[in-house]
Amino acid sequence: MSNNNVEETSGHDPITGRATGGRIGDLTWQLSPEGTITHPDGTPYSNDELLRLGNGIDRLGDRSAHEVALDDIDLGQGATWLRPDRDLLFERLRNELPVSQQHGIPFLAGTRDLAWWAVTRHVDVTYVSRHPELFASGRGGTNIGDIPDELAEFLGSIINMDAPRHTKIRRLISAGFTPKRVAALDDAVRSRAAAIVDAIAERGECDVVSDIAAALPLQVICDMMGIPESDEQRMFELSNVILGFGDPEYVSTIGDLVNAGMELFQYGLALAEARQRDPRDDIATALVHAEVDGERLTAAELGSFFVLLVVAGNETTRTAISHGLLALSEHPDQRQLWLADMDTVSPTAVEEIVRWASPVIHFRRTATTDLDLGGQHISEGDRVVVLYLSANRDTGVFDDPYSFDVTRSPNDHVAFGAGGPHFCLGANLARREIRVMFEELLTRVPDLTVSGEPERLRSAFINGIKRMPATFTPVG
Repeated sequence: MSNNNVEETSGHDPITGRATGGRIGDLTWQLSPEGTITHPDGTPYSNDELLRLGNGIDRLGDRSAHEVALDDIDLGQGATWLRPDRDLLFERLRNELPVSQQHGIPFLAGTRDLAWWAVTRHVDVTYVSRHPELFASGRGGTNIGDIPDELAEFLGSIINMDAPRHTKIRRLISAGFTPKRVAALDDAVRSRAAAIVDAIAERGECDVVSDIAAALPLQVICDMMGIPESDEQRMFELSNVILGFGDPEYVSTIGDLVNAGMELFQYGLALAEARQRDPRDDIATALVHAEVDGERLTAAELGSFFVLLVVAGNETTRTAISHGLLALSEHPDQRQLWLADMDTVSPTAVEEIVRWASPVIHFRRTATTDLDLGGQHISEGDRVVVLYLSANRDTGVFDDPYSFDVTRSPNDHVAFGAGGPHFCLGANLARREIRVMFEELLTRVPDLTVSGEPERLRSAFINGIKRMPATFTPVG
């Protein structure tokens, strides 16, 4: 084996289990006490070197997805996730090895010792999601790598909890997201979307992500919570850090991630205290005063949920809108179909955009007992990772899943989760934001077309797009 095809580790942190040093190809690295990867002499790595470390060893090379042996499909390496044919790799797994054992956290050096099961078929993803008694969310968290319970709740709130605690907290939080409260946001969503189009209409060009896709969900969340406009940009930056893990543009160390989470957490605490003193007509106030069976959310629970709301409510809808605009640019016939009958097509188009984008690629569960899944024996304590992106391309559920069809029905996608207690709490709000944003764009700048290659987020968790230029006919 050549020197450039070797990955070795030397020593492991006793708490996290992560390697404290090693070699990937011709790059030798060590982990500093601050969590920064450096050369053995302590000098920092360049961005280019960090990218190469994050990619890991490309075990597939220039072989096509159909030429690769099943055992060589390595989802623990960043290089696999950067391949343009990764959907076809998932197809191979769905058809031939629907539950496969993998090793390592993509884009994170020194984690090859960590084993997990990749669940790729729709039927198995749904089964795992709907049996929380067999597959826990609160044992090590919902990321591939283990997270201490305290940190998991701090960063992820209810997504990293199990019943009965999850049931209690979700009931309390749901008081702020009743159909009546979400419906009351309709005018604000429409107004915000119209203002976004106003801001770009005369320019004839824009960046889809920053000017359109990111703007709407961020502004709506801030409206919901009563966050001043002056703080919106900071909320945007912090959410990028938390969900940009694996991309050196946003995250260099584990400390960056924790610090961003702490800043959002503290902001949420301060907001809750302000609403205790001075109640307003916003969801922050509703959450502070929500009561179920005589119980209220604690300050820590409110702070943790604020982190989740800002991050999940911003990034996932942003990703769906970005991918939707790219899909309409690549399939102009679907744009015309939507334009021809917006009232009829919008509901199915929104579901197809969410399926197509699959903003959250995966979540992890932990087996609570020994069991069989997809032809594999799973042991208690094993990490089980459900791949929504793969399940949403399953030919056993979707006719011609690689076609973008704004009239697709039925559309049993799992992009909001696959049922069960962790189904996305904000799904209806996300649907509303996506529909309104596209109706505004299609009505006022109907020829908006992506004009350059999208710059994609380096991540195996969020199917994100960082930047994407577009052009259109300017309108006054």
